[in-house]
Amino acid sequence: MSLYARERRIAELAVERACRLTSIVSESQQTGSVSKSDLSPVTVADFGAQAVIIGALQNVFPADPVVGEEDSSILRNDVELRERVWKLVVEASGDDYQSEIGQVENEEQMLDYIDWGRFEGGKVKRMWALDPVDGTKGFLRRGQFAVCLALIVDSKVVVGVIGCPNLLVDPADGSSGKGMLMSAVVGEGAFSRPLASPVGSARPIKMSSLTDITTASFCESVEAGHSAHDQQAKIAQLLGITKPSVRMDSQAKYASIARCDGDIYLRLPVSATYEEKIWDHASGNLLVTEAGGIVTDMFGNPLDFSQGRTLKKNKGIVAASKAIQPKVLEVVQKVLQES
Repeated sequence: MSLYARERRIAELAVERACRLTSIVSESQQTGSVSKSDLSPVTVADFGAQAVIIGALQNVFPADPVVGEEDSSILRNDVELRERVWKLVVEASGDDYQSEIGQVENEEQMLDYIDWGRFEGGKVKRMWALDPVDGTKGFLRRGQFAVCLALIVDSKVVVGVIGCPNLLVDPADGSSGKGMLMSAVVGEGAFSRPLASPVGSARPIKMSSLTDITTASFCESVEAGHSAHDQQAKIAQLLGITKPSVRMDSQAKYASIARCDGDIYLRLPVSATYEEKIWDHASGNLLVTEAGGIVTDMFGNPLDFSQGRTLKKNKGIVAASKAIQPKVLEVVQKVLQES
């Protein structure tokens, strides 16, 4: 049996429940947001998803710390918003009190679970990294977003799960339905299944085997404030790539290249001081690696998850298949030297 079979199963069940919660919010058209202290939007779905996922982890792995994105301070000061989130948590969890991931019992427990995600990270034996709604702006516009959960052991990502409620089951067939769940375990490969399919039904996925880089396609962020689009266009030109880039929010980009919807994911920093958050890359990093790719920063260094809540020793992201990633990295460094 897999060394992390239990963790993968629990992570999939937790992410699946959180995806159900985000879909309830989206379908009810109550995707309004409030602002955190840094003015970034956070929705009721962020709070609810963090509560149900940490609730699941606390039920099965109560000693494991969690590096999460949200805290409950806004909810503790806003009774109406807190009640909205609690109703979502109840609805998404259903009536199955025999579930192996348990239930959130009451509002106070919900708030405590959300706050369990305030761990600062660093060099610890074992911790989880959670992004309850990665790509909040994509979620608000009903585009791509992802629910992401990763287990990090001794600073290495060993389990990664990404739920993408709006990702097509078959990108070649628009009528195939939406909602995909991707998972990976270190040394065991990457897997994919529709969210509507049962746990255990996932199939292996592999990255594209193309060797002619001119036929490749890029995935990049929608928001220009998240990634340097001009530099990335220059890189595509130097590589001879003529296909238009595919822009989407969240770690759905990692999921897309892992299953061959695209070939290259670039995220070059727009600010010299910005530090990527570990929850924005932990799951995707493992998924692409286990699907046969390479993920490094723009200097060719592996991502370092031992530095707390951010990837402070890394700048930028370059992800592609093993056959082409070194060439992409070479051109990235050339463009950076010229800029």
